[in-house]
Amino acid sequence: MKQSGVTKGTRVTVRAVAAETGLSIATVSRVMNGRANVAPHTRDLVLRAMGRLGQHAPRRRADPEPAGGAVYVRCPYVLTDYFGIIVSSVAETLEVHGRPVVLNAGESAQHAAVLPGLAGRADLGGAILILPPEPGEELERLRDQRFPFVVVDPRTPPPRDVPAVSAAHFAGARRLMTHLVELGHRRVGIIGGPRHWLVTDHRQAGYVAPLADVGVLPVPELVRFVVEPTAEHGYRAACELLDLAEPPTALVAFNDKMAVGALRAAAERGLRVPDDLSVAGFDDIEVSRATQPMLTTVRQPLEELGRMAVNLLMRLLGDHKLDALHVELATELVVRSSTGPARVTY
Repeated sequence: MKQSGVTKGTRVTVRAVAAETGLSIATVSRVMNGRANVAPHTRDLVLRAMGRLGQHAPRRRADPEPAGGAVYVRCPYVLTDYFGIIVSSVAETLEVHGRPVVLNAGESAQHAAVLPGLAGRADLGGAILILPPEPGEELERLRDQRFPFVVVDPRTPPPRDVPAVSAAHFAGARRLMTHLVELGHRRVGIIGGPRHWLVTDHRQAGYVAPLADVGVLPVPELVRFVVEPTAEHGYRAACELLDLAEPPTALVAFNDKMAVGALRAAAERGLRVPDDLSVAGFDDIEVSRATQPMLTTVRQPLEELGRMAVNLLMRLLGDHKLDALHVELATELVVRSSTGPARVTY
């Protein structure tokens, strides 16, 4: 009896199984060689076809490749708004790919030495690391162990050959400051994020560029950096800036939470926003639409960051070449009612 040109009981070729299933030769080859980086339903399809054609199912390798198993998602922060949106998107996208999730989250996880043990875990196929606190050297060691992982929003410059995805922070900050400059603002207070974060450097450079275009040099007294990007730290930094002998006409905050703190500082001083002071944030999380006035901000594609990270990881697990290792996703300026013309003309 013959099926697809193959005699029952003879050794089946990869090409014959590919013809039987409609799958690619590469996919069939991964299954027949016992590779682990194949979706369960695809493996079952190939094995059933091999059974029909007379080939015994291949045994898995005793030491399966790290492409099989769950995906370790490390986000050592409280999973509210910003981080929660990214992690939810990662988990939902991994579910589509049939990959279980091992979640490592919460601020206490920042102090755990997690990365050194990932490559040795047989239950893991790869990892997604969100704003990892570990230095670049640890990421390089994990890469050298041939463990697949992707970094989301890297805290420090990622190694050149480590896949990473982030938002276009410089471009977003530049558009925001250009908006303020066009409104006549020249004395702008900048409430930056933690000094050692890569994103802080990128946004700071974006804020400075439009001011330089109109001949305004950086003024150190108008810049504050915080230890943590929270509403309370934003409030404290805004108080310092608004209490200067010559206060700014606008404040740009590292994120929307810090902008909320700036609004509080302005209200305590009897300043009307935006008549007396313009305030802007970054991220476009839900709180930006809950303030009065609503915040002008820069929208980050948070859900797309999660989806893109998973897509990059799945390509790694499928042995596909990544032409773009460091991916930046576009940001969007969202103008609302917290910004207006400067009260001082220059």
